[in-house]
Amino acid sequence: MKDDQAWLAKSPRRTKCRLVAIVGGSGAGKTWLADAIQKEVGEGVTRLSEDNFYLDRSDLPSALRERVNYDHPRALDWPCLERALQACRLGRTFRVPRYDFATHTRLARGDRHRPQAVTIVEGLWLWRRPSFRQLFDLRIFVDCPVRVRLVRRLARDAAERGRSRDSARRQFWKTVAPMHDRYVAPQAAWADILLRKSPGSAQVKQLADHVRALKEERN
Repeated sequence: MKDDQAWLAKSPRRTKCRLVAIVGGSGAGKTWLADAIQKEVGEGVTRLSEDNFYLDRSDLPSALRERVNYDHPRALDWPCLERALQACRLGRTFRVPRYDFATHTRLARGDRHRPQAVTIVEGLWLWRRPSFRQLFDLRIFVDCPVRVRLVRRLARDAAERGRSRDSARRQFWKTVAPMHDRYVAPQAAWADILLRKSPGSAQVKQLADHVRALKEERN
């Protein structure tokens, strides 16, 4: 881990909610880590996922929707995500879109999000834009071997997104892996904390201590 005090010193004092980013490739374990940290810290922590902010493709025929590269940063509704993060930092309640990956469309009504002391945000490309990097008080990057990410991706796509293992495997090698190398992996350079292997319970506790420090600082 990098110097523990460096990121704390840069944390802005006037925001009402501290933002923690967990970035890594598809299948890297971002959601698992966010769950583990939230459980360890307890009250005062909310969650957001970049997955909710994909562009609505309901204007396209189904056949054309399948041809969109959803592993490219252009697939995201960046203005909507930025508004949400800004509102979160100010402690303002806002609506989070709900996205259906099976149809590549946004559902009718979003969910209400009420920020607390800390919000953990997970995603693929949260630090691609310089303006976004500055929104986060702590940045964690999860590195993970490509074969491990593939196995996890196959299991998730079959269970949650209605895709066959063959189609999910083809998509992984056609777009997921190359887009990861081009757009996701380079973001490790902007991490405050770089995880090169799946964290154990002791390291999860360390990360939770960092988040707890932000929570106490905000309070």
